[in-house]
Amino acid sequence: MKQKDRIKKLSGADGFDSYYREIYGERWDGLKNALSGEADHMEFNAGGASPYFLDSGSIRCAVSLPLSGAERILDMCAAPGGKTIVIASCMDVGATLLSNERSPERKARLVRSCDSCLPGDVRSRVEICCKDGAKMCLSKENEGAFDRILLDAPCSSERHVLADPKYLGEWSPSRIKTLAVAQWSLLSSAYRMLAPGGYLLYSTCALAAEENDGVVSRLVRKFPDARIVPPAVSSDVSGFCSGALPDAEKTEFGFHVLPDAQGGAGPLFFSLIYKNEMD
Repeated sequence: MKQKDRIKKLSGADGFDSYYREIYGERWDGLKNALSGEADHMEFNAGGASPYFLDSGSIRCAVSLPLSGAERILDMCAAPGGKTIVIASCMDVGATLLSNERSPERKARLVRSCDSCLPGDVRSRVEICCKDGAKMCLSKENEGAFDRILLDAPCSSERHVLADPKYLGEWSPSRIKTLAVAQWSLLSSAYRMLAPGGYLLYSTCALAAEENDGVVSRLVRKFPDARIVPPAVSSDVSGFCSGALPDAEKTEFGFHVLPDAQGGAGPLFFSLIYKNEMD
């Protein structure tokens, strides 16, 4: 079959189903049903005027970024704001957080979330900007400037695709390839902004390894000082939310929270990367 015909065959709802069934095999039916069901949303109360509700897998991801001792933190693609609120709540008293969002509309939502969900003393240490994350590394002042970086990259977001007949009808594998290119641009930019001895957490809500392990493996090949480390739960958020955080399944370079195994939580892939200090 010609490549053009194969791509056409894999388009739309039937193509979506065939593509992910090939990846997940017999597990796919249960996973697809879980994706179509209720997400495991958890109330996160940071002490602001309102709580924030987000997927428990997102909390599990955010608390995997080690924050102790970090002074300058970057949330690179921060809207709508859930992970920013988690990180801001857990960072050291003297730390600052720069939360970036490329879209002006989504940035406005990020501002509203931070204003309503964070207490004043924490909100005062969160700066919000609107820049293209892939180009932020081009600024000399950002080179090696951040002790910790969270990159929750734009991705296929299959849960949302399944929920929208229009997006499902327009789906094709080429979307995954296009997103993987954009994700690489963001991840390589993030790594250049990471200080030696710092930690970078890469995450997506995608199912395909091409957007997850595939992007991280490219980073490891390009940067010899990059090292993958086990993402332990580094922050105790029991005072902000109730209930147990979900477990995650090991992948080649990270961990994956999958909703069929975790009561609807996820999907959420995350990989923790450490930049070795100079000798």
